[in-house]
Amino acid sequence: NWLGFVVTGKARAAIRRAVRQKEYAEVAELGRKLFDDIASRVPAKIGKKALREALKRLEMDDEQDLMHAIGAAEIEDQQVMEALVPGCTANFEEDAPDWSKRDKAISIRGLTPGVGFRLAECCHPVPGDRIVGTRKPGEGVEVHTIDCLTLASGIDSDWIDLQWGKRSQGAVGRLRVTLYDRPGTLAEMANIFAKNHVNVMSLVQTTLDHPFTSYDIDLEVQDLAHLTRMLSALRASDAVAQAERI
Repeated sequence: NWLGFVVTGKARAAIRRAVRQKEYAEVAELGRKLFDDIASRVPAKIGKKALREALKRLEMDDEQDLMHAIGAAEIEDQQVMEALVPGCTANFEEDAPDWSKRDKAISIRGLTPGVGFRLAECCHPVPGDRIVGTRKPGEGVEVHTIDCLTLASGIDSDWIDLQWGKRSQGAVGRLRVTLYDRPGTLAEMANIFAKNHVNVMSLVQTTLDHPFTSYDIDLEVQDLAHLTRMLSALRASDAVAQAERI
């Protein structure tokens, strides 16, 4: 299930919002995939009877209406879960994993002991990139890719030569992907992410210029090789007009 690779609630919502303008059938199809993930999180196997009862509780006429509502972000996951198995979401919030606190196995060589660092959001370096650091008063060192345009505004002597530590694995890279504006392309892109074991951290629609739709997407990848394979898979897809790292 590709949605299992979408980590944050915000990313799920962004994907849903992005398909609101698609045709009813496509939105319902995406909603069905989302529904499968939702149903897997309730403490019971969901059959036709449970689904009929859920539709009554949600005051919906048929299954397709529910799938469309899910795909169009007109209903929350918890509402669907509660309709399927009343009472099952009582401890949902406290049991939900806090993805923001997950350890990122990142280490940087070349820093003065005790000096903190953060990965720059302008270039999103990932393990395998050539990197340098710039000093940020009161904030430690900001890590950039060697070709980051932000570095052009600084002074070369302020750069710190850095390398990734041996145990570094996992960081967020950013892509700009332009899809053909036709039914099924967003779902095809999501399936590519799933097949390449990539976590979607955020997805933002940036432009809609028929026949194209562009998205800026933050992806959690293992390293540069993983991100490069992801780009190659996207560029090979008939759904994708263009894919590039930003």
